[in-house]
Amino acid sequence: MLKKITAITMLICLTISVASCAPSSGNSDQNSDGLSENESSIALSGSVIIDGSGTVYPLMANIAEEYMLNEQTDVNVQVGRAGSSAGFKKFIPGETDLSDASRAIKSEEIEQLADNGIVFETDVLEIKIALDGLTMVINKENTWAKEMTKDEVLDMYISKKYRADDKVRWSDIRSDWPAEEIAFYGPNENHGTYEFFHEVLLDKQDMVSTVDLQQEYSTLVDLVSNNKNAIAFFGFGYYVTNQDKITAVKIDFGSGPVEPSLETIGEDLGYAGFTRPVFTYVNLKHAADKPQVLDFAKYVVSGQGAARLAGANGFAPLPLSVYESYMQKLESIG
Repeated sequence: MLKKITAITMLICLTISVASCAPSSGNSDQNSDGLSENESSIALSGSVIIDGSGTVYPLMANIAEEYMLNEQTDVNVQVGRAGSSAGFKKFIPGETDLSDASRAIKSEEIEQLADNGIVFETDVLEIKIALDGLTMVINKENTWAKEMTKDEVLDMYISKKYRADDKVRWSDIRSDWPAEEIAFYGPNENHGTYEFFHEVLLDKQDMVSTVDLQQEYSTLVDLVSNNKNAIAFFGFGYYVTNQDKITAVKIDFGSGPVEPSLETIGEDLGYAGFTRPVFTYVNLKHAADKPQVLDFAKYVVSGQGAARLAGANGFAPLPLSVYESYMQKLESIG
């Protein structure tokens, strides 16, 4: 009997030893897509302050909501939408932890960071979080301008291109279109979308003097939906959530009209001519000093962040390898 008890005891000890050394059947550091997950071993608290792009706002707000609900319930992530340029004005002196932008940071802004003791190359991480398609929208009752060439769209916004008083009519674009004055709209100078349109697409040419530039995208939607002769430009996401009120113009970039969609928006896809990356910038000094900032930044590039939520907010997600490269940089901090 003593021999049996001894044998059983040894067997149990051996089983426990093997079980403790055996590898886990799952990998807690990666999700099914191979992206590193953002799993914090401790509960965090405090705040994460974000401001910037109104275009990026719906995506970042959704990421923040999911993070606070499912990851760190005691962390308060505040997301503003002052506009890309306005956001950088807060980020440069260190008033925010992350800065969303629908255009890349400018050289003069990098110089201003240096003046504030922040070296862009080492103290800031530029994260390209998704791709957006600049979308031209018209009123639902506009039945004639549902398809336009890229040049027609850009030329109509250029000052004095058609008329000295800038009171451009639809018939100036195509002779068989109505002889009604076009009401031009767009986001104001605080927004990266304005800068992308004006500086990149229009090559900094003056816009028509009649253009009405607004701070709020919801205002632009209302203006276009209430004016049969209106046209405006903004990010694809705001069109997606307002398809019942406005129509997106199909753009011909040279190979036939292309409708903006998650299937066409991309740097090598049919809507490439109006595709642009959108960003968030992380203050790495803040991330090193405040665990909640680093944890949230990791969540943004994890499999639960932009990779999963971009499409639902009107953005085309990037290849998984891009997000993984950002995760590796953040993990090197702590």
